[in-house]
Amino acid sequence: MKRLLTVAALCAAGSLIAMQGAAADDDAALIKSAESAAPAAVASGAAIYAMDAKGAMRTLREGKNGFWCMPDNPASPGPDPMCGDANAMEWAMAWLQKKDPPKGKVGFMYMLSGGTDGSNTDPYATAPTEGNNWIETGPHVMIVNAMDVMAGYPSDPKPDTAKPYVMWPGTPYAHLMIPVK
Repeated sequence: MKRLLTVAALCAAGSLIAMQGAAADDDAALIKSAESAAPAAVASGAAIYAMDAKGAMRTLREGKNGFWCMPDNPASPGPDPMCGDANAMEWAMAWLQKKDPPKGKVGFMYMLSGGTDGSNTDPYATAPTEGNNWIETGPHVMIVNAMDVMAGYPSDPKPDTAKPYVMWPGTPYAHLMIPVK
């Protein structure tokens, strides 16, 4: 659990999630937002993490099923609550630290409320620029750290986001995006 919390803190530091501190009344709203990322059967048993106003990660709820969830980042352009398994957190930690993802650890993530818009080709882009192929994503799931299983899926810089495609192709952080609506 401590390892997941460390990885969650890194994700927050990497601007995946930037939540302000919340009073106890707001915790219920943060948990509801986080749980909206995955099916109820997964989200109801997941650990829930959020960042406070000083950037420290706090646990809103301990997990029971090996999954974690984080609420929407109100500063991002779109809805982006997310849930994932432990392998997805290791992959995210590698991405944030600009290290190679762990070998042999395929991860799974849910973003059933949608995802913040981003570059399809630059894993570190923070805003649209000429040539960084900014895209909009709707509700989707992701398979991360599974390079061998992505063969045959489109890896175009400007994909049709209504169909499965590879995001960040040609990088160690390439992952399969699978829309669900």
